[in-house]
Amino acid sequence: MRRVALALVLLAASVGVAACGGSSSDPASTGQTSTSADYAGAIANPPKPAPPLQLQDSLGKPVNIDDYRGKAVVVTFIYDHCPDICPLIVSNLHAAQNELGPQAKDMQVIAVSVDPEGDTPKTVKQFLDEHQMTGRMEYLIGSRKELEKVWSNWNIVSKDDPSRKDPDAVEHSALVYGISGSGKITTLYPANFKPQQIVQDVPKLAGS
Repeated sequence: MRRVALALVLLAASVGVAACGGSSSDPASTGQTSTSADYAGAIANPPKPAPPLQLQDSLGKPVNIDDYRGKAVVVTFIYDHCPDICPLIVSNLHAAQNELGPQAKDMQVIAVSVDPEGDTPKTVKQFLDEHQMTGRMEYLIGSRKELEKVWSNWNIVSKDDPSRKDPDAVEHSALVYGISGSGKITTLYPANFKPQQIVQDVPKLAGS
């Protein structure tokens, strides 16, 4: 697991880290572009097995990332009252699903909460409804202990930021991971990724 965590650290450094209320980095703008024409996202070289991810969704249904083998799985870490970056990520994933059309069945979106106190079944339901993602995205929640274990495995930082005007704001890593059908972290996207990047990569991820 330490090797996987180290790999995630290096990947995060290659595309930049964004936090709600902050700025996001585009690989193209930092010179860290993909080295292969096969994928639009930054590439893990070599791909690494995805860390464990097993929690309940906002409806109380158990979700295990291993159950989605054979599909491209997109994993992101958000909270439902985020003012800027989280809605942007979800909006772009929604747009990617629409552009994929029938191929969207080969893609599974998993969002993991970075705010165990603020993300409740009620607020998550409202968030999914507002962003037209009900039934199109698994939104995983849990206790702080459960979520902190996942954050650690995926090298995600989540912390309250008392310096912000909004006392409920959460500063957190806002990377998007592309997991192949064989269960490996293969691509990584910044918070301000373009929907077309996901559209281009999903068929390749699902088949690898």
